[in-house]
Amino acid sequence: MYKFLFFITCFTVATLQGQKNIYESPRFDVLSDSHRTLAILPFLTNLDLKNIVSAADLKSLEEKEGYAVQNALETYFSKRGKKKKLPVEFQNTKNTKAILSQKGIDYGNIDVYTMKQLSEMLGVDGIISGTLDLNVLLSKGVSTDFSFTDYFSGNSNYGRIGVKISDGDTGKLLWKYEKEINKKTGKNTTDLIDRMMKLAIRKFPYERERKKDRKN
Repeated sequence: MYKFLFFITCFTVATLQGQKNIYESPRFDVLSDSHRTLAILPFLTNLDLKNIVSAADLKSLEEKEGYAVQNALETYFSKRGKKKKLPVEFQNTKNTKAILSQKGIDYGNIDVYTMKQLSEMLGVDGIISGTLDLNVLLSKGVSTDFSFTDYFSGNSNYGRIGVKISDGDTGKLLWKYEKEINKKTGKNTTDLIDRMMKLAIRKFPYERERKKDRKN
């Protein structure tokens, strides 16, 4: 019995440790020193629903999920800004979409442009972008009922999300946060982003910089 409990404890700890990963460029402080405004892009989404929906519907659903994450991040930072002021602001996502549309850029071709090119077009200092791999439609809401056997059956896993911050002048990756999405992560996109960012906020580089500025 004790061996079994020990195994389960180790398995659970290993699982939780593998759920998230944070990278920060050693040059973050230097490259982000002049950052004042960031744009949030729709996330590039891959839905594993090929046996459920048609190819045409799949593309439409992937786009919807990608924009849902963009909107959820904007909502999160808006709420965060009302509690604690960050040293950067975030371009209104409607303005971001409008500017890109004027340049002939939409969800279907945004991935062919570099972060540097997109930053110049949008007139921002940096870009928040990311990827989303899902086997459910998170924006519509999912079940958060959890059972012990879900860990072993795989029914608790919905996919993975990666959030990136890129410097506008150089296009270099400054920060990246990856996390597995499961039943404990959240019941919908807004819930996911809210919980995920609350876990990452201590490592969110602009939050740290704000604290530094306050001390100085």
